[in-house]
Amino acid sequence: MIRAALVILLVAAVAVASLALSGDAGRASVIWLGWRADMTASALALIVLFVALLATLAWQTLLWILAAPRRAARTRAESRRRQANEALTGGFLAAAAGDGSEARRLARKAAELADETPGLVKVLAAQAAEAAGDVPAARAAYAAMLGAPEMRLAGHRGLMQLALAQGERQTALRHAQEAFGETRSARWAWRVLLESRLEAADWLAGLELVKNALDRKIVPPVVAERARAALLAALAAQGEQATDPKARAQALDSAVEAARLRPGFAPGVVMAARLLAAHGKLGRAATALEQAWKAAPHPALWLAYRDLNTAETPPQRARRLSVLAAQNPTHRESYILGVEQALMLGDAAGAGQAMTALDAAPLTARIAGLQARVAFAAGLPDEARVWLARGMAAPHEPDWSDLDPEGRAFAYQASDWARLAMTYAETGELIHPRHERAERGLSELPRLPIAYADAQPFLTVEGGEPVLYPADGAGYDDDETGAAEPLPGATAGPLGRGGLASGRGPAR
Repeated sequence: MIRAALVILLVAAVAVASLALSGDAGRASVIWLGWRADMTASALALIVLFVALLATLAWQTLLWILAAPRRAARTRAESRRRQANEALTGGFLAAAAGDGSEARRLARKAAELADETPGLVKVLAAQAAEAAGDVPAARAAYAAMLGAPEMRLAGHRGLMQLALAQGERQTALRHAQEAFGETRSARWAWRVLLESRLEAADWLAGLELVKNALDRKIVPPVVAERARAALLAALAAQGEQATDPKARAQALDSAVEAARLRPGFAPGVVMAARLLAAHGKLGRAATALEQAWKAAPHPALWLAYRDLNTAETPPQRARRLSVLAAQNPTHRESYILGVEQALMLGDAAGAGQAMTALDAAPLTARIAGLQARVAFAAGLPDEARVWLARGMAAPHEPDWSDLDPEGRAFAYQASDWARLAMTYAETGELIHPRHERAERGLSELPRLPIAYADAQPFLTVEGGEPVLYPADGAGYDDDETGAAEPLPGATAGPLGRGGLASGRGPAR
């Protein structure tokens, strides 16, 4: 209306200005009902425009009065909508904060006000009941959602979570299965179903679910690939223990596929190498281990590589292990492998030189044990025992715990494989169940002779002749007859069970 008035005034101003500039104001006469009015043309133009403006104002005023009821209704609706939004927002916040009574109060208020968003009201009612601990009311609210197609997924998820909280595993799985069948994007339902398959050690069903999720684009290809590699490794570990030749052949195929999918997944590669070696395919086993070392070195890989041939001399073994270390020469595990090679060759100086590459590495029990072996090989038993003492207080390496006391790698239970599959699929990182449970693994510290060879002679208690325990008699004690008997726990060799450099592990 204001714009219209401005336009009329502008036209009037232009008309008056035109008449004034022309130099002739003109004459105009108006005769109406016997009356006659004489005036200038500009005056008539102004009168006409003024009357038009008054008419417009009158018409707009009439329209405003007639629209007053509708305008009032709109104002009331807007106020109601604002109150409903405030109730919904406050209710969801109260439910998230665990204030069940406030959430239910606001849910009731929202139900009275929010006519346009009944779906949100139902969700708030269910969450408010959950926050208040009213399980029957929450179950009823979620069940009511199943009647609306657009809310069925939310209803199934809420009922599944309630069932899980109540320990009703089968009911929860039923709701997850129905949700997974109704929509292609229910990732939560896929995860619940996958976890149930893994808990049951049903690796084949898990693989089928992963394939289904990839087809639906629920998970990225890299996640699906990692999940498949872990599940195939678990399937291979299961088949490795079987006596049926067909099952073992299937285990070999699964392990090889796992190693192909993720060369850096040490459990799958070690499994493949063991099974390939058992089938006489040493070349393929070595290639798989070398590719894995290039991608992600792990101590279980070089031990498996070492044990591919148990009938070689130490120099031959050292040369063969150098091929593995060359696949990733700057990795910490390759530096450790370089020390092991020098110890295999009896090259104490070379081992010490190789050990300098690990000077900046954090001290762990494994590094301390390696330092002790190097020191003992160099004829420094005192220094070796110092390293052993430091190693006893140093933290253990999780990767090293993947080896059991017999040196067998990844001897996992079914539940461990299930957790590993989920974690590796989502993060690409290994878990270490034996380390988490503080189970005894392959010793990181060598067992050295326990007798002490001091650098200086010392006197007996009686102040008699000095007695020096010779290094070659370490680990022995004289009984009353003078015969040399081994002390309890003494080992025949300087490295004992921890002497990985010279030990020949059984073929696996």
